[in-house]
Amino acid sequence: MSEIAEIIIKMEITALERWNNGDPSGFLEISDKDVVYFDPMTELRIDGLESLTELYENIRGKIFVEKHKMLNPKVQSLDRMAVLTYNLESYVENKVVKWNCTEVYQRQSDEKWKIIQTHWSLTNAVKEL
Repeated sequence: MSEIAEIIIKMEITALERWNNGDPSGFLEISDKDVVYFDPMTELRIDGLESLTELYENIRGKIFVEKHKMLNPKVQSLDRMAVLTYNLESYVENKVVKWNCTEVYQRQSDEKWKIIQTHWSLTNAVKEL
């Protein structure tokens, strides 16, 4: 695994662990001010860190995941950009919720990586057409 992949995956796991304990700040801290965000729970794309913070503050302390599994993480990178994709299994009250995630990271001028685009979707969300 490349050094960039190790850094990105570690950042994501750290943010996920905080998220699973009701603290969305882990993701906010690693998101760029111009982040764009797609989520199946929102109708429209969220633009910017200020709007994402507002969304996350409404759910702060309300999400608790007993355990999670990050499956198939893959980082594809070029110089100052990296794309992380993975599947996530979240275990809550004897249920498993399965997700797909894509995070686009950009290395900033201070050499820190920040998320500039997030896309979450539910796995097999549509069973019948």
